[in-house]
Amino acid sequence: MARLSSAPQLILRWRQTLEDHVIALDWASDGSALAAASVAGPVTIFDAGTGSVRHVLRGHGFGTTDQAWHPHGSLLATAGQDGKVRLWDTAAGRERATLEGGAAWVEHVAWSPEGDFFVSAAGKKLRLWAPDGRLATAFPDSQNTISAVAWSARGGEFVAAGYGGITFFRPDADRPVNQFTWRGSIVALAWSPDGNMIAGGGQDATVHFWYVNSGEDLQMSGYPSKVRELSWDATSRYLATGGGPIAVVWDCSGDGPAGSTPLSFELHEKPISALAFQHGGPVLASGAGDGRIALWRPGGSKKVQVTAAFGEGISQLAWSPNDTRLAVGGERGAVAIYDA
Repeated sequence: MARLSSAPQLILRWRQTLEDHVIALDWASDGSALAAASVAGPVTIFDAGTGSVRHVLRGHGFGTTDQAWHPHGSLLATAGQDGKVRLWDTAAGRERATLEGGAAWVEHVAWSPEGDFFVSAAGKKLRLWAPDGRLATAFPDSQNTISAVAWSARGGEFVAAGYGGITFFRPDADRPVNQFTWRGSIVALAWSPDGNMIAGGGQDATVHFWYVNSGEDLQMSGYPSKVRELSWDATSRYLATGGGPIAVVWDCSGDGPAGSTPLSFELHEKPISALAFQHGGPVLASGAGDGRIALWRPGGSKKVQVTAAFGEGISQLAWSPNDTRLAVGGERGAVAIYDA
């Protein structure tokens, strides 16, 4: 897999503008296209090389909330405030299926790593779907609203978070298979690539870690605000976190982050709004409400490698599958790709 060179750059390839805030940004698995969802509802499919518009999907009435591209194909799943989950053929630019999420507002969709299932979360309703839109499992209602979902890298199970901790599910079971409790509300989830740890961003301005095998947990505090931004590096050594204007990176190697001092990367003048490690490389991208994009190398240098001015607050960051391009979405609708 491609890596950034020793002197990374951010060279603008193209820039387009949607009508509203970019709420989700995802690459096709082959890197040929980019899906940008507007909070107003429409989803635009861009040619990743040229920035030309391939299709504009109508998305969801009242607004789109999330999207997820199939890991090996052209199928895109979206969720919205109309209570629906929709499946789209992005090659043809048409809708393939409309599914009932189970509540007025579907907040999350996530494909399994192999693409054999995807999960949707709407309020307390958690549903597992086959790629053709067939309902595989409607799980029992959660005790609290589901705030985040994340699959393991191996694809055999996934977790759902909310107030009270995280709950484990498997595609071959119709009920939860495990639960790690915690008296607090989790607003974001990130499962380490090696499967050993799950990180949760807390409503109470903390980061919570669980060791999957034992259920042992750790809590890191001191953030200025709730932590919605989480990103693991490919080796599972580093977890990057937002929750303020400083990118805080925890070293989870050896004895783990307990009692350690995290790395701090300072540049942004406003709170960080997006973080993304490369899929296979060592570079971390950060973006904030100040409209600045920055690239860092945790473990290599605390100095910023390169910056770029985006011109508006940043809402989304996404690396291309081969890690050579960075897609950026903005608070006022800008969408751009940079060569890195």
